[in-house]
Amino acid sequence: MRIDELCASGVTHSFEFFPPKSDEETVRLTRTLAELEPLEPSFVSVTYRGGRESRQRTFDLVTRIQKGGRITAMAHLICVGHSRAEMRDILKNYLDSGVVNVMALGGDIPDDASLAASEFSHAIDLVELAREVGDFSIGVAAHPQGHPRSIDLESDRRFLAQKLELADFAVTQFFFELDEWTRLVQELGALGVSKPVLPGIMPVTTLHAVERMATMGARVPPALIRRLEAADERGGPAAVRSEGIRSAIELCEQLLDENAPGLHFYTLNQSTATREIHSAIFSKDGQRS
Repeated sequence: MRIDELCASGVTHSFEFFPPKSDEETVRLTRTLAELEPLEPSFVSVTYRGGRESRQRTFDLVTRIQKGGRITAMAHLICVGHSRAEMRDILKNYLDSGVVNVMALGGDIPDDASLAASEFSHAIDLVELAREVGDFSIGVAAHPQGHPRSIDLESDRRFLAQKLELADFAVTQFFFELDEWTRLVQELGALGVSKPVLPGIMPVTTLHAVERMATMGARVPPALIRRLEAADERGGPAAVRSEGIRSAIELCEQLLDENAPGLHFYTLNQSTATREIHSAIFSKDGQRS
């Protein structure tokens, strides 16, 4: 299935994974996929950070999932470190393997300068190339709090609108308050863009994660931090985890009440928290409970 068609047919629920780097990670991801498959996700996406080895791991995992015939898979692609000819070959290889859903990203600048060279300036260049190569369903990234490298929020929204004029849908970085998503959608609407913007969900399950979330691109709001700290005082780490899950469930319910086109769960290759949140919101057939 094409993700643009899935979005057009109803509310989606999707999961994101990263390709394993070791036998231990492979075992964990295999178990996670088996645990999440009964939830019948609309699609799953697979990330990669760049470099030939990472790219191959992503390709292998995406094509394995897609060829399994039970789950629709989307491959992440990044501009950094690629020539246009190389990226054209990557896109053709995905088409030949039956993968038509791709996520076009700028990508993080790697520490190794030899991997940083690119013939692409921005993710929109990658979207344009994918359109040239084949009939892909193309997603792009959206940042409710603004991309870390954006000059200001106004220019961030303008560039995102330009990407979405060519792409089919967007998936957001994770966030924690409803108005972050509604404001993003409203600002895109003011720029004439109405394509689906799938909200990204990742619960804060430890106090240690609060600082890490900020470095990953989304600040945890003070109200949620206070809520987690109060839970810690009441019952320690287990209570913090429960409160973080509860907060994520509340956000998901609010998003669906505001007619969000779907929910995209960042799993970190683990299923427990995702399954808890999903089961609180959706019935076994994927419909809202």
